[in-house]
Amino acid sequence: MDENRSSQDAGPPMPGSSAPSPERLQEVIALVRAHIEQRYRIPVRLIDVPAPFVGDLDGEEIWVDYEQSPEIIAFNLAHLFGHTVQWNLLGQAPEIGDKAPGSYSEADLDEVRRYERDASRYGLELLHELGIRDLDAWLSEFSASDIAYLVHFYRTGEKVDHRGFWHSGLPGLAALPIPPFSPKRLKLRSSGVVS
Repeated sequence: MDENRSSQDAGPPMPGSSAPSPERLQEVIALVRAHIEQRYRIPVRLIDVPAPFVGDLDGEEIWVDYEQSPEIIAFNLAHLFGHTVQWNLLGQAPEIGDKAPGSYSEADLDEVRRYERDASRYGLELLHELGIRDLDAWLSEFSASDIAYLVHFYRTGEKVDHRGFWHSGLPGLAALPIPPFSPKRLKLRSSGVVS
């Protein structure tokens, strides 16, 4: 689930998915949060994020809504870290997601797919840095459902349950090496169009 989904969409994935147990996810959340803060010097805040968002970033900090399920928190930690890497490598917050729904061309949607997939690929590398490899399939499936949801939303403006886009057994993501970067504040993601 991307950072712009309401909590009503934040249920468990479809049956047969590779979802880890809540206990495993709590362990991963603690490890990932500490790693992001210690190695990358990016504060991670578990706070009450204003609806309809479940997470946000500004290039220098990451916020995740503590009221979400461990699955949503774990995905957003990895995924928003990936976006933080992207933003800092660009030196600016990209304009992806700033158009009104219904105004995206197929080329725009391909760019959205690449951008979102690469954020999750950086997130996967983050997990691998910690020796966490048992979540590869889960993160790949979650990322694919998130991308499918976003493409649907950008095409139609319709907000639906992202779990309807969940498919198990998809090809896995390839981790993307994290280049050196220096976190800096750019802008809040929630100041964009998607909500």
